[in-house]
This record gives sequence, structure tokens and C-alpha cells, in this order.
Amino acid sequence: MQKITSESLFDLKNVSQPIVLADRVFYLETRTDKNENAYLTSLWSINRTSNERVMWVSEESNPSQVTLSPNKKWISFLAKDKDKKPQIHLMPLNGGTAFALTKEKQGVGSFVWTSNSGSLYYQTTVKPESDEDEKTKDRVKPITITKLQYKMDGQGITENDRQYQVKKVSVATKEESLVLEKDRAFRLQYVSKDESFLLYVDKLNPDDEWTYGASVYEYDLDSETSQLVTKDVPEGSFSFEAVNETESFFLFTGNDFKHAFVTLNEVYGWDRENRSFKRLSVKDKYVGDLIIGDFQQKTKGFPVKWLDTESFVYPVTEHGKLNLYKGDTQGNSERLFDQPVHITDGDVIDASTFAVTYSDLTTPSVLAILDVKSGELKEVYNPNESFQKAHEIAPVERFWYKGADDWDIQGWYVSPIDKKEKHPAVLYIHGGPQVCYGETFFHEMQQLASQGYGVILLNPRGGNGYGQDFVASIIGDYGNKDYEDLMLGTDYILEQHPEIDQSSLYVAGGSYGGFMTNWIVGHTDRFKAAVTQRCISNWVSFYGTSDVGAFFVEFQLEKDVSQMDDLWKMSPLAYTLNIKTPLLVIHGQEDLRCPQEQGEQMYTAMKKQGVKTKLVLYPKSSHGLSREGLPNLRIERLKEIANWLN
Repeated sequence: MQKITSESLFDLKNVSQPIVLADRVFYLETRTDKNENAYLTSLWSINRTSNERVMWVSEESNPSQVTLSPNKKWISFLAKDKDKKPQIHLMPLNGGTAFALTKEKQGVGSFVWTSNSGSLYYQTTVKPESDEDEKTKDRVKPITITKLQYKMDGQGITENDRQYQVKKVSVATKEESLVLEKDRAFRLQYVSKDESFLLYVDKLNPDDEWTYGASVYEYDLDSETSQLVTKDVPEGSFSFEAVNETESFFLFTGNDFKHAFVTLNEVYGWDRENRSFKRLSVKDKYVGDLIIGDFQQKTKGFPVKWLDTESFVYPVTEHGKLNLYKGDTQGNSERLFDQPVHITDGDVIDASTFAVTYSDLTTPSVLAILDVKSGELKEVYNPNESFQKAHEIAPVERFWYKGADDWDIQGWYVSPIDKKEKHPAVLYIHGGPQVCYGETFFHEMQQLASQGYGVILLNPRGGNGYGQDFVASIIGDYGNKDYEDLMLGTDYILEQHPEIDQSSLYVAGGSYGGFMTNWIVGHTDRFKAAVTQRCISNWVSFYGTSDVGAFFVEFQLEKDVSQMDDLWKMSPLAYTLNIKTPLLVIHGQEDLRCPQEQGEQMYTAMKKQGVKTKLVLYPKSSHGLSREGLPNLRIERLKEIANWLN
């Protein structure tokens, strides 16, 4: 049997976005290509009865956002043109080649079919035409900033002079018409059956930059006026999910912002005729998927979808699992599915049968049919079947322990492949912090286990899946009880696994996990070495340099720039005089969420202290380097970490 290595990333595939059409299930299959240094996706269908697979769109087109037209005659998807701009493509289901429906200069961001399948509404952007001559148009120019939010991780500086549009295009004639235009980004979500109104997401208060949040607006195409749908919850952030056949009752996910950033998302119902808005889902549960991993690509998450005229299915992150619930228009809910798996995508076949893609602790990605009455997950297609047979996959142990204040905290322990006495172990801290580890395949943790390390994965307070009080407990209190949870969890694993060499403990983490890694080495010497990635070291400078800095600091830490003494006390940089632990600092050069200067400050402080350190910067890499960054750099990052620990 072979061991999983960093290079195994190129052998793994994942499936996503299943769409059911009679006996066929359409789905995307994505792999990481070493030669092209890219993620390549193809579109397939599989017959649920015969298991016959058919490729519809090849990797050359690399399709995304695949949908079927309402009349079931077309497959629609986004694919890049010769100028590398995404355009809407259509492919007839009865046979024939795909063709581009749009030719937007800036490309298409998203699209929605009309109910009669005659047209699509789509989003694009327009930049003003330059009146400069050929000699000067390519010169470097200054960038003028006037907005509070002027950049976004993964995108860079957002341009002030760009116009954001919704257009309509005819399938038969390819004729286009402008429907709606704004000077800021917004998101089209729904087109009514009679095309009398649209639903879109926009800022709650476009005129006040310090009002956080966005919600759903109804736009009347005749009067060209908009009104906020969620008037009953004026501060909440919401998104449209589904509508019943009569267009009388709409489902939304969102929250009332009572706990700011960490308010749990729930399902809400909107009676359009009465303009009433009410909560429908089970209380104290997060609706949606917040389970993290490093392997899945192009997943959308299991949707909120109608089962019949009164009831619907919705996903809930719960104790590291993605559970499914059935709700109804009266606010009743019952759990439909609760198993130790991570459902990554899905579609409804009937009220008790769903097509899903899923992962678990030792299974990378599978397409399956879920029968919620029996609880059976019937495998339809496993793209990694041969890989799993040829490779050793480390076993993962689930456990609960008592954290600070005697709270129940959940964790997982990945055992090393070669079980040796006195083996090393890594405490690996997740980001967020409002996400969670869970029942999903994690390539990086498996390759660490194949190198002989035990890996400790904990969900300390501040993470999701354990109720509102649990996730909100960290607000204004970073580095306190959450730090205790992590240390007590490490103690618990050492008690349960005396074969771990306590002199060979390591700590690593990214984003919030990078903050906590920095914090830990400033407050204890128990770890032999540490790896801080895309980290936070200084809340004062983070406030003014991160793309979410001002909002994050004020809502998460409950401090602002006038309270620098308090922000400094919560900053790991303030405790660097205590650090003796060798520290590897890893950072993406295009990270705008936790800017590069955060890692640089930590590195410089280590140099000042004479602590062994190393700074590794990754070009063309945003905050998501470890998950969707350039494949060659992801491999280099894994090797860098392994070399540092070794």
C-alpha cells in the first residue's frame, strides 16, 4: 500500500453540483492538473439504473455554474472564451455541440433562466471607454480611493468607475437588452415567472458605508423601483433560496444580526401578498455548511429546496456533520438525516430521496443517492475508488472533552500511519473562527499522518455547529477561554495517547488559527516548533489594512481604532518578548483578508528576539492558498511545513 503524499493532490478528484433529470444525474468532476497547474472540470451524467456514464462538456471548457433550463431542453453553464472571459454557453440535451450565448467584454458573473426557457437574465460589468491614444493607454496610473470598502481578497482593488449590470438575452436570437444598472456590486437571484419583478441582493444602506450587511430587494421592472423585502428585520442579512410554484411563498436564509458577525443563519419565509416575514427553521442551529476542508472544488453546498407545496429541506451544520432537516411554512421542523458525513452538494429527486455528493473522514468524494427514510447512502460513482484501494488512509478518532468552564468540546485525532512509540503530534488550529472541523476528508492532515505525525483537530469555542452561545462566546475575548480549550484538548489527547512524545509537540494554523498559533507561542513553551499561516499578529494595523478589518475588529473584538491599548493587549505581537519557540511564517502576497504585513511583523519580532524563524511568501496567492491556490504553490507549502517540522 502506498502512503498519501503532498503529490497525492494530483491523483484525487471530487464530484459536485448534482442535478437530477429523470434517471440521469448530471454532475461536475474536478481534478488538479500538475502540467497545467490548474483545476480542471468536466461535466458528466450517470444513469442511476445502468450506471452508464456520459461526458457532456470536457475539461477544455472547464464548465461552472451548470443548470438545466426549465423546459429541460438545454444544459447551461459558464465557460471562458478566447479572451479568458466567462460567457454563458448552451448545449442541447437532445444532442449537438455547445455554443456561446453571450460575448460580454468583461465576461458574465452569473445567470438565471426565465420560466419559459426563452431567455436568460445575467450579470456583467462595464468599464468606461478610454479616450487615451495608443501610446498612453497602457501607462501605469494612480489609483484613487474614496470608499471604505475598496478591495476584496481574491479580487484586489475594486474599481470605482465600473458599472454593474443585469441584462437579458434571447436564446433564439441572442439579442441583448439592459435591465438594471448600478454603480456598485449587487447580486441577481430570481426572475419572476411573468418577468414583472426581480429579486437581488444589495447593501442594506448604500448611502452609509458603516452600515454592515446586505439583503434582498424586489425590483419592479415596469416602475423601475426597488423595495427591501426584509423590512421586518431591518438590520439582518439575507439571501433568496427558493419559491413555491404559485410564487406566493419565498424561502430565504439569513439572520437578524443580534450577535453581529456570529449570528446563526436560519430559514425565513416571506409571504409576498401579505408582505410578512417569519423565522421557520429549528432554533439554535446554523443553516448552511461551515465544515472546512482543503480538497473540495466547485461545491455549492446542499440547497434549501421545496419538497411539496408546504414543506422544504434545508442543511444544518451540527457537531461537525452536515445534517438535513425538513421544515414547513408553519415553522415546524424535524431532522431527516444525521450521519457522520459531510454532504457537499445535492438535489431533490422526491420528498425522501436526494442525489448528493459527500465526503467523510476517510472518503474523499462520492456521488450517491440518499434515502432519508432508511438512512441509506447508495454509492453511484466514486472517482477515487482505485486511489483508496492503493493508498493507506489514516484512521480518525472522534472524541469529546471538557474545556474551559467545564464546557463540552469536540475534536478528532488523526493517528499516524506507522504507529510508533514516542511519535510526534501537531495541534492544527482551524481558521474563522466561526467555522469548524468535521466529518470530511482532509488531504493535508492525511499526508501529515503518512509522515508519522498524529494530528489533533479541535473545535474550541467560537466555532460553529454547537449553538449560538458557543459561537458568540469568543466575541471581545480572543485568546482567553478559546486558548484554554485548545490547551485542555491537547492535554486530553496526551492522556488518551501516551505513545505521543510530549517533547515533540508542534502547533500550526491559518487565519484565526494563525492568530492563535502566534498567541500560543507567546504564552507557553510546550511546543517544539510552530507554523503560522496567513496570520493576524497586530489588531491595530489589521483594522486599517484588511479588506474586512474595520468591521471585523469592531464586531468581533468590540473595539475600534480609538481603543489602541485594548487592541494591543489582544495582539500576539505584544507578547513576542516571551517567545522561544521556532516559528515558520507563511503568507500569500495577495492576501487582503490578513495582509502580508501581519506575517512580516511576526517575522521581524522573531528576528529581534533571536528566535529561529523563516518567512516564506507565495506570489499570486490570496487568503485561500491552502484550498484553491495555484497547485504548485500548494505543494511547495506542504513541503515547507514538513521540512520545518522535521
